[in-house]
Amino acid sequence: MQRLLTFASFALALSASTAIAADIVVEAGEGANERLIEALISAQPGDVVKIGPGMFELMEGLSLDVDDVKVQGAGAGQTVLSFKGQTGAGEGLLVTSDRVVLEDFAVEDTKGDGVKSKGSDQITFRNISVVWTGGPKAENGAYGVYPVSSKNVLIDGVFVSGASDAGIYVGQSEDIIVRNSRAEYNVAGIEIENSKRADVFKNTVTHNTGGILVFDLPNLPVQGGQDVRVFDNDVVENDTPNFAPKGNIVGIVPKGMGVMVMANRNVHVFGNRFDKNGTTHVLIAAYPNDYDDDNYMFVPRGVFIHGNTYGEGGFAPDGEVGKIITDVSGTLVPDIIWDGVTRIPEYFSWVNAEDQIYIDEAEGTTFANLKMISQMLLPWTTSPDTDIAGYKGSLPEPAPVKLPQDSGS
Repeated sequence: MQRLLTFASFALALSASTAIAADIVVEAGEGANERLIEALISAQPGDVVKIGPGMFELMEGLSLDVDDVKVQGAGAGQTVLSFKGQTGAGEGLLVTSDRVVLEDFAVEDTKGDGVKSKGSDQITFRNISVVWTGGPKAENGAYGVYPVSSKNVLIDGVFVSGASDAGIYVGQSEDIIVRNSRAEYNVAGIEIENSKRADVFKNTVTHNTGGILVFDLPNLPVQGGQDVRVFDNDVVENDTPNFAPKGNIVGIVPKGMGVMVMANRNVHVFGNRFDKNGTTHVLIAAYPNDYDDDNYMFVPRGVFIHGNTYGEGGFAPDGEVGKIITDVSGTLVPDIIWDGVTRIPEYFSWVNAEDQIYIDEAEGTTFANLKMISQMLLPWTTSPDTDIAGYKGSLPEPAPVKLPQDSGS
């Protein structure tokens, strides 16, 4: 009897180890929510969960915790996962496994975040859409596409609209590519927060409160955001009033912000096209709030702005940030603003060359150093710098991000 049990156990193990990857097909219709949940639970490594065309009316969020699975719709315009009737406040889809591809479907009206990955390695979001169909509202979910605490993140061909924090948000992660995507009518279009080694390029961010944010915040498990390249993007007409729920850090972002770099290090912004951003095209700033975190560095270091093109901007500075800027610069805000905040011991013995702020733009580009100390103007500052003299220089550019799951595009 013992030999039979041993043989049976061996056969079962052999069968599991040689399981053939399969396509699991889920079609729209009655019971689709339960069938989708079951498909994701029962998936095995190598499987493709194929979601057919049509509108899926879902009451519960979905989750995937199996490695090496692809979730594939028939196209973002054909496969729509609607969470308008969602009973909980969680994500539409949560992924906590590695080497996962999410592609070719749309997510609508989640109570919480749209599509989230947490602790994933080699996570790909490709040709997916996340939309809150009622337009910009504080009641919308915070994030559209939301990888956090993840590695080797590829976001390609994504569309997000209506997020009450950030449309495309990557937080506390490393080795990131965000490309060929569009974010509109969010508070922040694209946000890279407390993350290392990110390339953000060939995207369009428009009609958001702020276009692209590169932040480092205190009191988070991962800090020291650095080595970010923001290039070859269209950052235009970011003109939606800030609708973040009260207390969110993105609530400080004024309507009409193009790119904002806050408390991050070695950030390169180049080759972008800016136009019709009413507050300013580029803002380089320190973290403005009080904090209790001995490991946090609140000032930006090693920021290089160069080779961008600037259209109309600074014509409608908004909110408290806009007021602070215009108190120094006047009502037509320059193309590039640096608040000038450094750590106090460094005011008279400036930091290392690799930590300085460098701007090298075409003649006619306007720039102001507000020369502030924690939001207080230095008393001897009577007029801002109105050109870029004295700030020209360069920094070594971070290496392009390479991802194991990406063949390039």
